[in-house]
Amino acid sequence: MLPSAAAAFTISQSDTLANDDLAVQPADGPNGQYAYLNDDDEIAIDVSASNPNIRDPSFEGVSVGTTGTVDDVFTITYTGDEYAHAWIDHSGENVTFVTEGDSIEGEANNVTLAPDETVAVGLALDARGTAAGTTLGADEFSIRAEIAEPESVPSTSSSSTGDGDPITTVTSPSDDRREFTASDIDRGETVRFEADGMHLDGGNVTLDRLDVEGVRADSVEVNADGSRDPFANESALDAPTTPRSIAYLGVEHDFGADEVDAMTVRFSASRERLDDAGIDPENVTFYRQTDGGEWTEKGASVVGEETIESRGLPEDRVHFRATTDEFSTFAVAERVPRFDATEATLDTPAIDPGEEATVRATVENGGGVAGERTVTLTVDDDPVANETVALAPNETATLALSAAFETAGEYDLAVSGTDAGTLLVGDPAGTDGDSVGDGDASGGGDGDARSATGGEGTDGSGGGPIEEPAGIDLTDLGRLLALSVLAVAGVELLRRISRP
Repeated sequence: MLPSAAAAFTISQSDTLANDDLAVQPADGPNGQYAYLNDDDEIAIDVSASNPNIRDPSFEGVSVGTTGTVDDVFTITYTGDEYAHAWIDHSGENVTFVTEGDSIEGEANNVTLAPDETVAVGLALDARGTAAGTTLGADEFSIRAEIAEPESVPSTSSSSTGDGDPITTVTSPSDDRREFTASDIDRGETVRFEADGMHLDGGNVTLDRLDVEGVRADSVEVNADGSRDPFANESALDAPTTPRSIAYLGVEHDFGADEVDAMTVRFSASRERLDDAGIDPENVTFYRQTDGGEWTEKGASVVGEETIESRGLPEDRVHFRATTDEFSTFAVAERVPRFDATEATLDTPAIDPGEEATVRATVENGGGVAGERTVTLTVDDDPVANETVALAPNETATLALSAAFETAGEYDLAVSGTDAGTLLVGDPAGTDGDSVGDGDASGGGDGDARSATGGEGTDGSGGGPIEEPAGIDLTDLGRLLALSVLAVAGVELLRRISRP
């Protein structure tokens, strides 16, 4: 709230409350001064200098062009005997009624209140595009409530075995959320919270129990949320071994790091679901996201059949346990192989048509579990050869893959996407050194090598240079030969001229 360029915000409720089981009062704390009961016993919200509770003469209201949230302005208390859904009807665009940062405007955004439960309501303000003296929001708002249907009411259970054991309470606001509390905890005790199949990946993967171990606090609170996908504003599972995420578990708690030794997470998965997805239970693992956003593997173990039988656990599910001494966001994941061709090279860069070329490739399994993969040699992106290799985690192998080439040309070779280089086959330009005669370097030749002084050799006439067949002058022929030398790199053509 700034004193200059202020826009007033005044809203009052003109109708009676939705029913007699709701009580509305200004909240305790500094922001409660913005709410008061007017002469008609209506709750009035006034964030301006006209508010009789504000004693600061310099205060003028909300600054033009600003946004922000004012928490805990007033409270709604439900005094009935059953659960109720409560919400606010309000047509203003620059002001939103919120609780814990979320809108409670409209029936779809209702909050569920237990008997005698209180919720604090704040304001999200948006004064952008307004002028000084503007009244934000509508002139009226209505607080409404209705009795909640049984199926929409969060279930709560409390338990204690007596003999000094902790008293635990589990609230289930939805299939994928649990709220745990425990009190009367002896120092160093383990507190067990039964999650009763809280959904992580629907009913396919569920949280079954949390064991908070070595507690050195009189009471603890833990909230757990499950999701098939990464939580909002958080990153997806990402680790060097490229595990495949299955589900996510978010854990919030009220205890310090020195007040708890560890927490064991017990979860289970449908055997049918694992079979359909081709997931080996031994490859299921557990990751934790650090405060810096990195993912570290904590590991998970499969619960044995004897334990399943002794605890009476469902036999159509595979049960797992994972232990962590740090708490944040977790991921249930599958270890998978990850094969990469880290290096690929040609044995030789050039061959003749009809010959084979060989590529040697180093292949590594950088995944978290042993596996088998087919490695493919491609020529200009077309597969021409392959080989299957089985590797343990972090194991490497060197493979040799070969292919024959019948046609002259230049070809790009790769192994599973890793470039092996360019192969030269024959003479891509269509020029071959054998096509220019095959006389030997001494000038004797075999009749195809022609003399410089006669048609088929030397006739003893001592005459000067004669024309070659087709009337090509030797001077011109010399130019042609020079051009041939330039056109075919690396091929030198020599022709001796006989002298008398």
